[in-house]
Amino acid sequence: MDIVLLLANLGLALIVAPLLNGIIKKSKAGWQNRQGPGILQPWYDILKYISRESVISEHASWIFRFAPYVYFGAHLAAAGLVPMVLIESPLSGVGDVIVLVGLLALARFALALAALDTASNFGGMGTSRELAFAALVEPALFLALFALAIPAGSTAIGALVGDSGVTVAHVLAAGALFIAAIAETGRIPVDNPDTHLELTMAHEGMLLEYSGRPLALLLWGTQIKQLVILSLLAAIFIPWGAAGDRSAASLIVGLTAYMLKLGLLGLALALVETTNVKLRVFRVPELLGAASLLGLLAITSVYLVGG
Repeated sequence: MDIVLLLANLGLALIVAPLLNGIIKKSKAGWQNRQGPGILQPWYDILKYISRESVISEHASWIFRFAPYVYFGAHLAAAGLVPMVLIESPLSGVGDVIVLVGLLALARFALALAALDTASNFGGMGTSRELAFAALVEPALFLALFALAIPAGSTAIGALVGDSGVTVAHVLAAGALFIAAIAETGRIPVDNPDTHLELTMAHEGMLLEYSGRPLALLLWGTQIKQLVILSLLAAIFIPWGAAGDRSAASLIVGLTAYMLKLGLLGLALALVETTNVKLRVFRVPELLGAASLLGLLAITSVYLVGG
């Protein structure tokens, strides 16, 4: 484990995650002919919530109080598993894609327990929807990642990075992972991160009982999760420009390429949100089922046509 690289990854994730969310919001507003918030607005929101005290229900237990730290910590640990500027992953010897998906599941489980802890109607409704979506999106994630891991002979994230060849399995897995990314980041057409309307919200319903510093951690953790998923897509399917060594020139090129790739993927998410409407809850399984089918076809193509 490389401590310097790990600290650099974590620091970059902490700083860039809110900026990425700001770029997505600004791009979405531009395509909708609105001015929209500035790209620094997510940072302003986090700082605002950090400066405020938290109001906690008298019925809340220790689960409600500790869940934001588990949620934030799990996503920050996931950021240490994914290559960003460099091709290598700082925690490559500690975890693989199974651990990565497991950390995402741990964060979701902690937040689900906290949402149920206060017996809020909105929390229960949001939790039921979020976990129903998770039960469908996690198989899609595993199938797509296994389709890439089988030819590589390893589930290590580093083994999946650096292969710029375009194969049938790569194309199908890319489609499955992009749909899974939309679901995991809670964006249209699966969920709407910009509303608290009870008929549409899933993830947002789990946050309604939080305020102040815990809410800042939850929002920040969600933005880091979004960064992790997009960084994984960029590392696997757009590996060009990533630094292969730690020379100053390579790091500058790698950082520039990484930011451009994140920006392009963020624009893609904003475009999907702009050109689609939110699906009814009972239609979401069809979309997530399509992602699982793409992942299954990707695995099949590995054995039939050699990837």
